[in-house]
Amino acid sequence: MKVADIEPFFATLKATNPEPETELEYTNVFELLAAVLLSAQATDVGVNKATRRLFAVANTPAKVLALGLDGLTEHIRTIGLYRTKAKNLLETCRLLIERHGGRVPGDREALEALPGVGRKTANVVLNVAFGLPTMAVDTHIFRVSNRTGLAPGRNPREVEDQLLRRVPPAYLVDAHHWLILHGRYVCQARRPLCEQCAVTRWCDAFPAIAQGRVAATGAQRSPAPSAVRDR
Repeated sequence: MKVADIEPFFATLKATNPEPETELEYTNVFELLAAVLLSAQATDVGVNKATRRLFAVANTPAKVLALGLDGLTEHIRTIGLYRTKAKNLLETCRLLIERHGGRVPGDREALEALPGVGRKTANVVLNVAFGLPTMAVDTHIFRVSNRTGLAPGRNPREVEDQLLRRVPPAYLVDAHHWLILHGRYVCQARRPLCEQCAVTRWCDAFPAIAQGRVAATGAQRSPAPSAVRDR
C-alpha cells in the first residue's frame, strides 16, 4: 500500500465506525486484564460468556484469589486452555496485590512480568485502558496488514513495528480496533467479503481477488469442452 493511501484507508474505516471498542466485556481495568489473559486462543464471545459468571462474584485480584484454583477453574472451564489460564490468573492476582497494591500497572515492563501476560496482552491493556497508541497484533491484524499491504511482515512483531511507523498519528490509538474488527467481519481468512468492504480501492490484494472470482464465475458458467462434444 502506498503511503499516500494509508490516510484515506483509515479515514474510511473511521467513517464506518467512528468509536471502535473491544468486544471483550469489562467494567474496570482488572476485568479487562483478566479477560484479555483468558482470550488467548479463544473467541471473545466465549470469553464473555465465562467472565459474566466470573466477574459477578469476583472482579478484583483479592476476590479472584479468594476463589482458589478449583473455584476459578469452575468459572472458566468452558474456555480453551482453562487449567493453565486459571493458574496464570491466580498468580497474576497475587503479584498485583504484592507489587502493585491490587492495581493494574500502566507500563509495559510491569505488565509483561505478570504470568500469562505477553506483549499482545500488554498492548491491549495499554491501548484500551490507558489510551496508549499500541498495536496488539493478533491473527486478524496480521492477516489484514499483509493482505492489504498496509504493514507487511513475517511475524507479529514485524507487523507491529510497521504499523507504528506507517499509521498516521491521528489514527494510531484506534487503529488496533479498526483492523481487528475489519479482519473479523470483512477481511476474513478463507473468503474475504470484498463486496462488503469499504477500502478495496486501497487494498493490494483486491485486484487479484476480484480477477480470480470473475475467472471462477466464468468457468462455472461455461460448459466443459467434453460436454460440448457430447451434445
